[in-house]
Amino acid sequence: MNGWILAAVLVLAGGVGATLWGVTTGPLRRRATAQNLCTALACPALLLLAQGYGRPAYVDLALVLAVLGPVGTLVFARLLADELADDPPHAGGPTWTAAALGAAVVVAVAVATGPGRALVKLLVIGVLLVGGNLIASRALAGGMQEGRGD
Repeated sequence: MNGWILAAVLVLAGGVGATLWGVTTGPLRRRATAQNLCTALACPALLLLAQGYGRPAYVDLALVLAVLGPVGTLVFARLLADELADDPPHAGGPTWTAAALGAAVVVAVAVATGPGRALVKLLVIGVLLVGGNLIASRALAGGMQEGRGD
């Protein structure tokens, strides 16, 4: 086991384990926020595993997750907007922590990868991961309520 795999295990065990617990228990606001954070933590774990095992295919999975994770959260935010309006989620701390972790992992893996097409793909994943999850978190907190004409 190398350092990359150990870091991935820590992210999966600590972060994703806690968010899976949040998804399965508690009020709607905690479940919706935990679902968003789970995708924000699983993507860096895939990047760490890709580097640790030397499998570039895991980077492609991370790219798909960085695109579809926030989109899924936005769908949930839209569909559950009425229920979330009564008690909106407030997870600024965990959201920014997950964004910082994602950015740190992307930078670390990018430095290890070196220049080339793989670096560009990692930077795109980083932008999608951090930006998408911050936008999705804002939507869960009631950002989609303002534009509704209902």
